[in-house]
Amino acid sequence: MEAKLIGLGVETFKIALYLSMPMLLAGLFAGLAISIFQATTQINEMTLSFVPKIIVVVLVAIFTMPWMMNLMIEFTTRIITMIPTFIF
Repeated sequence: MEAKLIGLGVETFKIALYLSMPMLLAGLFAGLAISIFQATTQINEMTLSFVPKIIVVVLVAIFTMPWMMNLMIEFTTRIITMIPTFIF
């Protein structure tokens, strides 16, 4: 029983990582591209770095939403079916 709970905790962290990784990577690459652009043009505007990153992260979240919802529904279904195994 304890092994199942530990496995469930590990799986929860993995799913959280899978769900956040596309948006984090998109923000990272957008920030890198914007930093290179600012360095080459010598533009030091702070808002230039935030707005495009936010837009990219929101767009990636919208495009990956069906995959993320499917992953969460499968995980939730697995947890709900495991409830009887945790009750004595």
